[in-house]
Amino acid sequence: MKSKLLAGAAATAVAAVALTGCSGGEPEASCTNKILNAEATQVSVWAWYPAFEEVVDLFNESHDDVQICWTNAGQGNDEYTKFSTAIEAGSGAPDVIMLESEVLSSFSIRDALVDLTEYGADDVAADYTEGAWKDVSSGDAVYAIPVDGGPMGMLYRQDILDQYGIAVPTTWDEFAAAAQALKDAGAPGVLADFPTNGRAYNQALFAQAGSVPFEYDNAKPTEIGIDVNDQGSKDVLAYWEGLVDAGLVATDDAFTADYNTKLVDGSYAIYVAAAWGPGYLGGLSDADADAVWKAAPVPQWDPANPVQINWGGSTFAVTSQSKNPEAAAVVAKEVFGTEEAWKIGIEQAALFPLWKPILESDYFRDLEYPFFGGQQINKDVFLPAASGYAGFTFSPFQNYAYDQLTEQQFAMVQGEKDSATALDDLQSSLEKYATEQGFTLK
Repeated sequence: MKSKLLAGAAATAVAAVALTGCSGGEPEASCTNKILNAEATQVSVWAWYPAFEEVVDLFNESHDDVQICWTNAGQGNDEYTKFSTAIEAGSGAPDVIMLESEVLSSFSIRDALVDLTEYGADDVAADYTEGAWKDVSSGDAVYAIPVDGGPMGMLYRQDILDQYGIAVPTTWDEFAAAAQALKDAGAPGVLADFPTNGRAYNQALFAQAGSVPFEYDNAKPTEIGIDVNDQGSKDVLAYWEGLVDAGLVATDDAFTADYNTKLVDGSYAIYVAAAWGPGYLGGLSDADADAVWKAAPVPQWDPANPVQINWGGSTFAVTSQSKNPEAAAVVAKEVFGTEEAWKIGIEQAALFPLWKPILESDYFRDLEYPFFGGQQINKDVFLPAASGYAGFTFSPFQNYAYDQLTEQQFAMVQGEKDSATALDDLQSSLEKYATEQGFTLK
């Protein structure tokens, strides 16, 4: 049974040439960084964080017995494809790999990741929020150490809202009213975008209304619960369907050149974003020099009972091909385990830390962001969002699930089906896929 599951998981990856990483204790000429102690155990790491070389250098300077050999093997799916190829080949994977939390189950089901509970994971669990730790756990197993997260807020053009006399929305009803008011005023743009390819963004919106799409425990890898057409998801998608049909929001694909231009030229007055969004936004070219950006909490369905949500987040996992998992676990736990490392991650890479010693520090809380006119956006928005996030359970075929969600939402905005039918069809397609891959539905 499990062999069929593994084959199905592997089939979702595009074939690519495997990279050869350093094995524990063996030098490797392809290290991007400098090895300071050639006699120490070397741990190979794949990661794509900006400014990561400085973080690696800090680790190597402070560890005489373990040295990181770092390679950027590609970002996101490019890296995952190479990792999948290495898994199939039985060699070529690094000791430690940067993985987004949403794909951990997809690799743990293939026996590609080490359960870190036997390598001191519990010793550092208290350094992370409950939600962050849930994202890297499955049952009693812990498959990665959290690094950065994406608690969600709302970035908005204060100048545009002021120009049309629109108050900053705090609820989704107010958000819809603001979208209508902007249109009625004849504004050249719209309030926001609803990207059908939003993937984790869309799933987070559903989660805010109580959606729990998957029930999965890696200790029982052949069983899965699927509930993507629950009432909360249907209510949320119907809400956005109404805004789309009324022409109150755009439906541009996210993270295209056109989308990036519209983020900064005033086409969208509001960007519902994760905590990494300010860094992404500030890094875009051709921004309107006169724009006045501010941050506010994400709108709520019930302001008396706010629900915080998360979009994205990354981790460090130890691969099952590591020849020295104990040393690899030290790297996973400690590479972002100092304030100095985290200041690089925050100030140069725009990461939102999940490591509580810096997350809860006065430095991070009071940090002022020039892009937002000196606003302390962590204190005002993202720290409360992070503390309220309860965690999420992803499926072992999350990329496939996201692809199917994108397909169904696109059909909805094209008028081919309504929102309820789109989610019912999503449920059917995922149940069919799961059973074909050998899963038993709960």
